[in-house]
Amino acid sequence: MKIPKRIAQTLMNSLKGGVVPRVGLSYIAVGRKDEIDALLRDVDLVADGGASFRFIVGNYGSGKSFLLQTIRNYVMAKNFVVVDADLSPERRLQGTRGQGLATYRELVRNMSTKTKPEGGALTLILDRWINSVQQEALEESGLLIGDPGLAPLVERKIAQVISSLNELVHGFDFARLLTLYYRSYVNGDEETKAKVIKWFRGEYNTKTEARAELGVNLCITDDDWYEYLKIFASFLKQAGYSGMLILIDELVNLYKIPNSVTRQYNYEKLLTMYNDAMQGKAAHLGLILSGTPQCMEDKRRGVYSYEALRSRLAEGHFTATGEHKDLLSPVIRLQPLTYEEMLILIEKLADIHSVLYDYTQIVTEEDMADFIRIEFGRIGSDSHITPREVIRDFIEVLDIIYQNPELKVATLLGSDRFTYAKNEVESQETSEDFAEFEL
Repeated sequence: MKIPKRIAQTLMNSLKGGVVPRVGLSYIAVGRKDEIDALLRDVDLVADGGASFRFIVGNYGSGKSFLLQTIRNYVMAKNFVVVDADLSPERRLQGTRGQGLATYRELVRNMSTKTKPEGGALTLILDRWINSVQQEALEESGLLIGDPGLAPLVERKIAQVISSLNELVHGFDFARLLTLYYRSYVNGDEETKAKVIKWFRGEYNTKTEARAELGVNLCITDDDWYEYLKIFASFLKQAGYSGMLILIDELVNLYKIPNSVTRQYNYEKLLTMYNDAMQGKAAHLGLILSGTPQCMEDKRRGVYSYEALRSRLAEGHFTATGEHKDLLSPVIRLQPLTYEEMLILIEKLADIHSVLYDYTQIVTEEDMADFIRIEFGRIGSDSHITPREVIRDFIEVLDIIYQNPELKVATLLGSDRFTYAKNEVESQETSEDFAEFEL
């Protein structure tokens, strides 16, 4: 396998640590073709001016985050802007202490494009937009840079873009700030530019502060942050991008909110976002959220505890049996990878490991098949084993074999310590899960 060592190291470190790498996913992508195709069809609709909303549902370690990151890389290559965030106790969709605004800030902080995939692309996007408008004005007018007649032409072109935003909720003030950013850019006023970026990032805490520094009578709040993402999506299309995709992971953190009223407010916000996408109230905007089956289906605390969402999202009569999957429904349920797919995955990992540490691959196909048999032969593996567990175990095997060349893979896999260590870890994790549930 030809893979840069930098990417190989990132893959190994991330996967062994149980987290999804943000680069190099194409080297280890296995299965999920149908799910990826379904989500990419949504992306095409968004590029044409529509909106989409999907839930990705699967157990811990089943590949939800991996799928989100894979889609993220695909759509950035299609000239989309992607914003992503993990929910947490401090980041929700709605909150009494700014948790919704904290989610918005995280999303904007992680704003990414194909030329800046690591995040923090907001300033780059705005500067690129201004440069492209200036270039268009130069080509159409035949003027030279520095000509006093150029500025009015550019302002008129910017006004055309901005006028389309005025019809949206809060669009007028958003447009005013875009104009202010442009004028600061032309005049070299870095201080004012920084203040406008601060506003777009949702970092003004009060209207008084925003009015004093920028002359606008509002700031982004816990209640309206999603409206500004819709404005961003429309602006980004005008600025030359295909649209915007919002990725929100760890939906389980809404399920864990102890206060039932607060939980319901969050589900109400979720319903608003869902309705906007499905009813055509949003444009050039896609949303994908991921969570566990329990955080979705629990009728006491999960998403389905909010009847308006349950009635929209619950499986129909023809898919509830699990016999057939419907990848056109709002909820995509991840099925476990097959033995064959897991075998292909660990073969890829073995190749990447040998490239990273410069050694000839010594793990045979028979060794890998034995490893898969042992992993899937454990009690309860049919319903509880996940790709994350298998990957971490196999990288551990590769590390041990690499550091102990005299040790045979078959000897390591056949040892009682390898077999029983798994049961001990699983027992401990199960106890912790019950303890958390009781709390």
